[in-house]
Amino acid sequence: MQYRRSNAKGATFFFTVVTYGRERTLCDNANVQIIKDAFIHVKARYPFVIDAFVLLPDHIHCVWTLSENDNDFSKRWRLIKSYYTRRCSAAQAGLLTPSMATKGERPIWQRRFWEHTIVDGNDFRKHVEYIHYNPVKHGLVNSPKDWPYSSFHRHVRKGAYSFDWGAEREIIFDESIGRE
Repeated sequence: MQYRRSNAKGATFFFTVVTYGRERTLCDNANVQIIKDAFIHVKARYPFVIDAFVLLPDHIHCVWTLSENDNDFSKRWRLIKSYYTRRCSAAQAGLLTPSMATKGERPIWQRRFWEHTIVDGNDFRKHVEYIHYNPVKHGLVNSPKDWPYSSFHRHVRKGAYSFDWGAEREIIFDESIGRE
């Protein structure tokens, strides 16, 4: 089956980007800063709005909105992944075999990413909640407020959530939300 990317211009999209072999290196201190720098660098050249974001040890979820006449999220992901790959500490972490290092290969990211076009306000809300609850879902923390690599606190400041949202009870999402 041939997968086709959305060509909707000015749309809002949910993404999942995963490390190669689910290597758990993204939340290493140096790598967190590199991810931030990658987003800043690419956003400066190709603007987009990050509506929600979470960085986990082996994947990223986010919701982006592109400008009115723009649909080239693939270029942005290519540039973000490339920026990160050139600067990350994976070689120091032992992820590169000697033969890969000789060939200049860096198996840091899976080749593809998952994308979903947000269809309405309810779909947007569900995906943003999924993003913010994801560290709890993966057993990394007991509450979204405890995960430092997320846009959750920004959403709390804007009044979208209470500080203790997601801490009291498990949140179950419809299987159509997310995708990892």
